[in-house]
Amino acid sequence: MNKNFFRVRPLIQAIKGDFKRQLLRIGLFVFCVLLLVAIECWDHFAPLPAHDWMATNLKKIKVNQQNEISFAVFGDNKNSFTTFEELLKHIDQDHDIAFALDLGDLVYDGEKEKYRYFFNQLRRNLHLPILTAIGNHELKENGRGLYYDIFGPFYYSFQIGNNYFIVLDDANEIGLDFWQSRWLEEELIKSQHFSTRFIFMHVPLFDPRGGMYKHCLPEREAHKLAVLFQKYRVTHIFASHIHGYFNGQWQGVPYTITGGAGAELYGIDPSHFFYHYLKVKVKDGTAQIQVQRLPSPDYEWLDRLGFIAWLYIYAFIRIHGIEMALFLIAAGLLMLTLRSRKT
Repeated sequence: MNKNFFRVRPLIQAIKGDFKRQLLRIGLFVFCVLLLVAIECWDHFAPLPAHDWMATNLKKIKVNQQNEISFAVFGDNKNSFTTFEELLKHIDQDHDIAFALDLGDLVYDGEKEKYRYFFNQLRRNLHLPILTAIGNHELKENGRGLYYDIFGPFYYSFQIGNNYFIVLDDANEIGLDFWQSRWLEEELIKSQHFSTRFIFMHVPLFDPRGGMYKHCLPEREAHKLAVLFQKYRVTHIFASHIHGYFNGQWQGVPYTITGGAGAELYGIDPSHFFYHYLKVKVKDGTAQIQVQRLPSPDYEWLDRLGFIAWLYIYAFIRIHGIEMALFLIAAGLLMLTLRSRKT
């Protein structure tokens, strides 16, 4: 009997050890799942990263001379990390610039967590007032309401010295509704007593690439706005949406498309597809546009595709790294537990 006991004892100890390991795995699995649930709850119920941002930042804009002002314009950062943060640092170090205006696609989609990441980038790298226009990516995940809660009105105007600024909402990519169209014409009428009139919008009136490219407003809406801007002598139109740089005239009104703040570039032509921002210097009713280039990927398709893949993967890890690590740990523990049960 004693001999049989000593034969069975190692088996009992092995079963006990395996049972303890199983309990530990299950406990760690439950812990990871609870942490994931807690993170999701935090994301849903946590305070907004900002509130009434536009009104707060408009009050912060200070200029020394009312007839002379410099500001930065850029668009389509879309949760970029290295390029966008480098752009913000460049602007922050330029003491001529009074404020910056982001033309939209600030985030990849309308999740609250994406906005937290965006505001963390601003707080670390830029100490100037920054205003925004809403882009089509802010509309994803039912993000329009969240954008309003954080930033304020979707379209607005402001004046600095003898300069009139009008920011539009064409993020739906089809144009302005009746109320915004009426408001726009009223603002343009008011602006006639000012030396300059600037328009800011996410989606451009026309796609300068032409042909099959239609990354712009519908033709009828675009022509209507172009005629309106010409009628009221708009000084310059700024838009983004197309990830690159283009300039020219629409109905005799100068425009610049600046979509190079960090999102994937749309082509390999080095004269148009590079990372950049604009420095706009206004003096005595004249606007001078300076293109400030930033380091860009090589102009080969394979290099660009590799860069785009790395851009999105790394951005996802930066924003969702903790959740992804917990999910992988939980999945691994579950697989180990199921495999040990089979054996």
